[in-house]
Amino acid sequence: MNEADLPHGYAVTVSGRVSGVHEAGDVFKEAPFSDRERLLMDNALTDATRATKVRFNIFVGDLGADSGTGADTLFPSTPEAARSVLIAVDPNTNAVEVRSGRDVAERANDRVCQLGATAALSSFRQGELIDGLVSAVRVMAAAIGRV
Repeated sequence: MNEADLPHGYAVTVSGRVSGVHEAGDVFKEAPFSDRERLLMDNALTDATRATKVRFNIFVGDLGADSGTGADTLFPSTPEAARSVLIAVDPNTNAVEVRSGRDVAERANDRVCQLGATAALSSFRQGELIDGLVSAVRVMAAAIGRV
């Protein structure tokens, strides 16, 4: 892919993926994920939240130069942060960051967060973003346990 042939605001990332800007309020010409992928992710999030009573949030995007700091900055603005888990993925740097809120920190502890990140990495290495996220959510939900 030749970057000179890309529209204004688009670039080829280090991983070879084409990334482009999207102006707020504009409708996407095509969705970033297929209907099947969105359904898989939605079902995994719904099942995990119902089973554990912990809200699971997913973020896919730029976390900045320091992905840990980016996830720390993002986490408080996610829905129900105090009783949730955030799985944040920066596809450009292959970074995976997992955070848990103060109300669920005992159940979604560092070990559980590490299990989630590890579960995701195998699929990510094969270029399967959604499969990795679904695996992370399922593994973490199983480790957290039912309520």
